[in-house]
Amino acid sequence: MNAQIKPTQVPVLTEVVEWTPRPSESVQANSRKPSLQLTPLAEPDVPVEAWLAVAETQITQQVLSDVQRQVDRMFEFRLKESLGPAMSRLADQFVEEMRGELAATLRDIVRRAVAQELARLRNR
Repeated sequence: MNAQIKPTQVPVLTEVVEWTPRPSESVQANSRKPSLQLTPLAEPDVPVEAWLAVAETQITQQVLSDVQRQVDRMFEFRLKESLGPAMSRLADQFVEEMRGELAATLRDIVRRAVAQELARLRNR
């Protein structure tokens, strides 16, 4: 694909499908966009309806594949974009909870140490 799609945009069909100019179109004016190259049929006597069915399938598969890649990129971008602040908030909450737990544990340790020291001093 020639155009870079921003993750915040939904691509249009011309940005998703690869375009290849036909040899006869390469010398024509630049104002016309080249058409989609489809796989030629092996047999020239195939009815147009059958060729169109194959062409439709090819186009559908190509568009679905390209759209899926864009959706995957957009999903990954949005996930990273939303997980960053969420993880930051969780980390902040975790740190605050651990500070509280540490302070309570330190108070308990100091209380026990003081009680043991007072008991040792009384037993002298």
